[in-house]
Amino acid sequence: MSKKTEQAAVRLRRKCRADAGMVTSEYAMGIIAAVGFALLLYEVVTSGQVRTELQDIVKKALSARM
Repeated sequence: MSKKTEQAAVRLRRKCRADAGMVTSEYAMGIIAAVGFALLLYEVVTSGQVRTELQDIVKKALSARM
């Protein structure tokens, strides 16, 4: 094998081994964070005051004249 071919092979191996994304544990942490945020948002939206405000908005929208 020539020196140039060997160097090219080394460069190719290094490039192929480079990390290009998240590992499984990072995906898991991202999913856990997303679920936690979704639960928090659900609690806020289903709270009494927010629910009343949303119902008022829907009632106004449905009773609007065109």
